[in-house]
Amino acid sequence: MKLIKPLIGFFSLSALTLGVAQASMPKSQILLADLNTPYGLQVSIVSDKNSYNNQPNLIDNGVYFTHEVITNGQSQTDIVYYDLTTKQITNITNSPVSEYSPTIMPNKNNLSAIVVEADGKQKLWQYPLKSENAPSRIFDWIEPVGYHAWGVQNDLVMFILGKPHTLQYTSVEEAKGQVAASNIGRTLIYNKSTATFLFSYTKNEQHILASFNPQDKQVEDLLRLPAQVQDFILKDDTTIAYAIKNRVYQRKLDGSDEVSQWLNLSTYCETNITRISYNNEKLAFVCDVIK
Repeated sequence: MKLIKPLIGFFSLSALTLGVAQASMPKSQILLADLNTPYGLQVSIVSDKNSYNNQPNLIDNGVYFTHEVITNGQSQTDIVYYDLTTKQITNITNSPVSEYSPTIMPNKNNLSAIVVEADGKQKLWQYPLKSENAPSRIFDWIEPVGYHAWGVQNDLVMFILGKPHTLQYTSVEEAKGQVAASNIGRTLIYNKSTATFLFSYTKNEQHILASFNPQDKQVEDLLRLPAQVQDFILKDDTTIAYAIKNRVYQRKLDGSDEVSQWLNLSTYCETNITRISYNNEKLAFVCDVIK
């Protein structure tokens, strides 16, 4: 792992961008909202806004996210980690290829990520967090993987790119994807309270939030989502949340049509919030940067 220069206050992250060339990826910034402070809502900056920063995964002590690195005019992405205490950023993958979608594995000792390998194939890899062991590919044959979410028994669902995109379920031991649904969206979440995976998909020209039960392999439609919502989080066992423009809304999973505004983050993001991650009264959110 490579330690990147610490932040100066909240605003100096220029050390992350290893080059002066313009990158082709859209610019975005990750911010962190602390919802429970003596002073109310407090927002701090996690990443720079001069490059692509996305797919935050907020845990108790920090934020993993995908960060664009520019070297000799060439752009690729690494997985980095922002420590909430030290305000330092560490490059976890630090490789010549691109990595996306950082996700903590069930054993808590490894981070999984999608790797765009040298031949362009997208496969799932793991990176040890508490040892010096080398990263390794999890599945040799399952590809192209776009996104993934782990259960608790070393099982997982994956977004497999194709025409159409499919939701596939497997375990590390089985290593053979089973198609559970088609025309799916990019958000995959495991709900521990129900032991099911949440995802969205298009059905009869409607955008549906659904659950997949790994025990009986059944898909259950839960509610209809707004057409523009591709990313959502599980706020608690029974509530989802998603952003539209620069506000975050919440809704129960019981099928109720009632939607309420949870957070107005327009003061901190004047454009669009594209992804969010929630943990322990904190919300990491991605704000688009206008050129």
